[in-house]
Amino acid sequence: MHALQRKDLFSLEEYAEQRSEFRQRVLKHKIPRRVAIGEALVLYFEDRLTVQYQIQEMLRIEKIFEAAGIAEELETYNPLIPDGRNLKVTAMLEYQDVEHRKRRLAELRGLEDLVWLQVTGHQKVFAIANEDLERSNAEKTSAVHFMRFEFSPEMIVALSTGSELSAGCDHPNYPPSKTTLANANTRSLLKDFDDTLEASR
Repeated sequence: MHALQRKDLFSLEEYAEQRSEFRQRVLKHKIPRRVAIGEALVLYFEDRLTVQYQIQEMLRIEKIFEAAGIAEELETYNPLIPDGRNLKVTAMLEYQDVEHRKRRLAELRGLEDLVWLQVTGHQKVFAIANEDLERSNAEKTSAVHFMRFEFSPEMIVALSTGSELSAGCDHPNYPPSKTTLANANTRSLLKDFDDTLEASR
């Protein structure tokens, strides 16, 4: 997928007019790109459309219209777009009770490095987490992490020809959990590998 450029974005005026329709399209698009693992870990798989939505919302909220400000938002969010060989994820630990969340975040230090995806018949692909900045400290992990999962060409081809994709977490303090993605999830994520699949044909 190509990085977003300024010309790909709506102006603030255009976005104000189209926001409702655009938001509904993005929310529908996100449904098969959400994968829950166990008690509270949820993976939100990002792509060009979801990233554009995040940028448009930031520009709207902050009322950013100058070229330098727009360029800064593009630089911040473009790394979340997969490049054809990987999947990019915003991972969230969604504990609703505040005190329970604090306790669990302390118990789950290092969880971000133990989240994995696996194509059937291939090794687990563990997350490369938080490349922009560290989101954990000596006391706790963060409730939000940004992850990259790098796939080999063989894994991508296997996934495109019917192999299943699973997701899980191997942290000793997280309940043993493995989720096999539904066909709708896999079909959506395969689009993130279009460039690699095209090259393999």
